[in-house]
Amino acid sequence: MLFAPKEKGQGLVEYALILVLVAIVVIAVLMLLGPIIGNVFSTINDSLSTST
Repeated sequence: MLFAPKEKGQGLVEYALILVLVAIVVIAVLMLLGPIIGNVFSTINDSLSTST
């Protein structure tokens, strides 16, 4: 028991890796769907401004 494993640092690294992977997935989805969502909002805005 002289060299007890320190798992607190390992757990922190694992959580950081999961957070980085989630961030990468969110950024990729937003880059793919961003223009589509922007076009939807532009269409809605145009239809609201022309109807009044």
